[in-house]
Amino acid sequence: MNILILGSGGREHTFAYKLAESANCDKLFVAPGNAGTAAIATNVALSVTDFEAVKNCVLENKIKMVVVGPEDPLVHGIADYFAENKELQGVMLIGPSKRGALLEGSKERAKEFMMQHNIPTAAYASFTKKSLDAGKQFLETLKAPYVLKADGLAAGKGVLILKDLQEAKQELENMLSHSKFGAASETVVIEEFLDGIELSVFVLTDGKNYKILPTAKDYKRIGEGDTGLNTGGMGAISPVPFANDVLMQKIEERIVKPSVLGLQKEKIDYKGFLFIGLIKVGDEPYVIEYNVRMGDPETEVVLPRIKTDLVNLLEATYHQTLNKIDVSIDDRAATTVMLVSGGYPEAYEKGKEISGISEISDSIVFHAGTTQKEGKVVTNGGRVLAVTSLDTDYKLALKKSYQNIAKLSFDRMYYRSDIGFDLF
Repeated sequence: MNILILGSGGREHTFAYKLAESANCDKLFVAPGNAGTAAIATNVALSVTDFEAVKNCVLENKIKMVVVGPEDPLVHGIADYFAENKELQGVMLIGPSKRGALLEGSKERAKEFMMQHNIPTAAYASFTKKSLDAGKQFLETLKAPYVLKADGLAAGKGVLILKDLQEAKQELENMLSHSKFGAASETVVIEEFLDGIELSVFVLTDGKNYKILPTAKDYKRIGEGDTGLNTGGMGAISPVPFANDVLMQKIEERIVKPSVLGLQKEKIDYKGFLFIGLIKVGDEPYVIEYNVRMGDPETEVVLPRIKTDLVNLLEATYHQTLNKIDVSIDDRAATTVMLVSGGYPEAYEKGKEISGISEISDSIVFHAGTTQKEGKVVTNGGRVLAVTSLDTDYKLALKKSYQNIAKLSFDRMYYRSDIGFDLF
């Protein structure tokens, strides 16, 4: 079948890499894609939220499956658009409905869902500009540090963790009264701070059945030792060493099952990935957030470990027959290290020539922010390349990634040399 992937980052290049392996994939298209996807698929220049353009692409290229990478088109209702459009009947769109996507599109909605279905999470309250004073009073009832979350989508940067009460009150005012995160912070969720270690669990669900995919841990901050500004992700490892059978059983029983059951009870059409951001406090797992798609850079370590044909898995997801398929996982550990443009996550320059990609051996280079210019691969984003390696344990895999990074270069290239530092 012909398949279309929506998106342009490392996540989408990884999906392309896995889908291209399948004998069931005839022609592969990525919209808009990057220089990496161009080498294994056909890039299509369109906006992922221009549903009319997506529809035209699907019809013109006889596409039978659409895999949605980023959250924006899901939150804007692309699954509903496909379901309601007669010309698109029978096209398998992988991603939840608009109602399902609200689990990521609204932090407030996600917290309400967790509370309603008895899913362990931090205590919280929501506030708007009108209830700013009440929000400041609520902060006074909490112990430091203080967690403020913009309700809407803020490109992974809408969460603030502050140690000082006055600073927390000021930032709450900045978010609600001064639109610090634009429309995303018209409502702000204030949360109790949970002290523990984070991990991510990825679930593929057809709305009835589910498969738990490999766990992963990503590193968000720009600086060594998890310091500095938040980014879209500087690296990841899979599996998470401390996610033993006892913890995974708790996660499945207390979080995964009630989440999928909650979708059923609320009659939410959900055929796709559910990314559950967790924190382990002592020996107990709590949900920090839901995302309604695969993470980036976690995809770059999760998908390479899935041995089962990905096209078959996604087809079963669409037809609600996930219970009839087995998922085989590579026992090896996977790591990825992100190379970023100098200045990221603040101002950075594009168009820097990248050298050394052809010299990489025993690692996979996934393109995140690249394009082709005059026959050369150049930078086209903050996060540029993800170097993924597999080995018997994550330390050996990391060593491999760092050895290969030494062969790569572009002007002002930066990466963290301590991915996995907290697990050694």
